[in-house]
Amino acid sequence: MSLTLTKPHTQAPAATLAPREQEALRHIAAGRTYLQTAHHMGLSKHTVDVYLRRIRAKLNVHTTAEMTRIAISLGL
Repeated sequence: MSLTLTKPHTQAPAATLAPREQEALRHIAAGRTYLQTAHHMGLSKHTVDVYLRRIRAKLNVHTTAEMTRIAISLGL
């Protein structure tokens, strides 16, 4: 397995996220679990997992804490 280093995002992070990804990020930043987020959004936990994987890839973050920090900085 090889590691690939990615450069930091050059676009504004909020501009790269779909509206439902932003909503999922808001719920996670508010301290909700994936299951609670799924319930609030009317989705399956699997779909929330997919959204959050996409968010991590788009924002080049690896932890919930990093996602929360970005959500707060974006005012989400």
